[in-house]
Amino acid sequence: MRRPMRPVAPQKDGPQSNEDISSPDVQLIDAEGENKGAVRTRDALAMAQELGLDLVIISPNSNPPVAKILDLGRFKFAAQKKAAEARKKQKVIEVKEIQLRPNIDDHDYQTKMKAVHRFLDEGDRVKVTMRFRGREMAHQDIGMQLLVKVQAELAEKAKVESSPRSEGRQMVMVLAPK
Repeated sequence: MRRPMRPVAPQKDGPQSNEDISSPDVQLIDAEGENKGAVRTRDALAMAQELGLDLVIISPNSNPPVAKILDLGRFKFAAQKKAAEARKKQKVIEVKEIQLRPNIDDHDYQTKMKAVHRFLDEGDRVKVTMRFRGREMAHQDIGMQLLVKVQAELAEKAKVESSPRSEGRQMVMVLAPK
């Protein structure tokens, strides 16, 4: 006969606090920030409840774990704010693509290069794709010369992350800002 499955207790997010603390002793830091030394967990919990605050494990890996008496709600809110601020400052580097043809006109080339300069200034990587159609496949050297020209023009602003290589009917080169 099969035993019925026990429901799994839901995992709490954030640090261990109050009754969730499994360690018998903790290194206690009180509400004013003073180190009280190693204290029994139940005594530390009683001190925290006396002040109307929570006992929160700050450093679980030390021996004994470091616990601090503080307001858990305020602590979680501050941690959430800090994480949101870090996400806001984080720059996601995108890969922008510029498509060229081997027989591109000068003005069209300049317009494409202006876009490449803008992408590099914004901190994005640029994938330069040279497309070949029909008979242009016989003149891949013209496309390679154009990609080398792009590379030389952007030498002081960008470094070549992957040099021009042929992939079927197109040549690809990736540039990253310096």
